[in-house]
Amino acid sequence: MAQIYYLPTHEYIKVEGDTGFIGISEYAAKQLGAVTYVDMPEEGDELAAGEEFGAVESRKAASDLFSPVSGEVLEINEALVDDPKLINNAPLDAWIIKVKINDPEELKSLMDEAAYSDFCAKQH
Repeated sequence: MAQIYYLPTHEYIKVEGDTGFIGISEYAAKQLGAVTYVDMPEEGDELAAGEEFGAVESRKAASDLFSPVSGEVLEINEALVDDPKLINNAPLDAWIIKVKINDPEELKSLMDEAAYSDFCAKQH
């Protein structure tokens, strides 16, 4: 089963082996409202943990996206180009990019689901 980790900036990474699916959390999707545009990197781009890799825009706000891990972009979610609202419907299924994880040790600095849930509860 996939393990999911979170950044304090509300990105998640769903880990399957040495591959990660990165998107925004349900909490972030609710805060943004209807997503109107997703800015994504190119396939083959190298990401560094904590670095900006794109942005999500809604009618309410724009939010930069930060990478939870270092790695190479294997794929972008083309479905979001035509229908960015997929993120609102199912944030954990509507990943934004798929990456090859360079260093699994970086995952240890991220929050697991329980820690992230506690973190979100304290945001109000």
